[in-house]
Amino acid sequence: MIREFHLADVFTLLNGGLGMSAVLAFMGFLVDHSARYFWLGTALLPIALVMDVLDGRIARWRRKTSPLGQELDSLADVVSFGVAPAAMGFAAGLRGGWDLLILVYFVACGISRLARYNVTAATLADEKGKVRYFEGMPIPSSLLVAAIMAGLAGAGRWQERLPGAIHLGPFQLHATALLYLAHGSAMISKTLRVPKP
Repeated sequence: MIREFHLADVFTLLNGGLGMSAVLAFMGFLVDHSARYFWLGTALLPIALVMDVLDGRIARWRRKTSPLGQELDSLADVVSFGVAPAAMGFAAGLRGGWDLLILVYFVACGISRLARYNVTAATLADEKGKVRYFEGMPIPSSLLVAAIMAGLAGAGRWQERLPGAIHLGPFQLHATALLYLAHGSAMISKTLRVPKP
């Protein structure tokens, strides 16, 4: 299988590997409460985005794309821009029952968004094979939510000080979790069209 990889696929795997490393860093933070692990995980996410951008550019530059590469890209993106930002939210303090449901919803939206893109990309492409717009927010845009979470953490508004904690029925909800809810919904929107660079 490794012989079938193109150069772009190596960058795709780096993207996924950085995303998984971020997840492990957030888990490390939860185990020993050392903030350096939280910030390491946070720093790895934009690097994963750079790898995601480079894999597409390298594939176009070398004119070597494949169905395997497309599937690798989606799977890596789910880890780096779906699971890792959700793990970051959990590490930052989104641990109420409603928070957890929203984080699961957010990841499910990311998975659904990428599956829809893989299925519809051919029909949305122009005569040169380039997709002109995304249906719904592209999953790497979830780093906007991650940036807000990092800003709150940097300001000391995380963990027990995470703003907007309320009890709804048997579970707790943090207002910050609504960012994940809104962004997940924007990813699966059919009417929201975002021009593709």
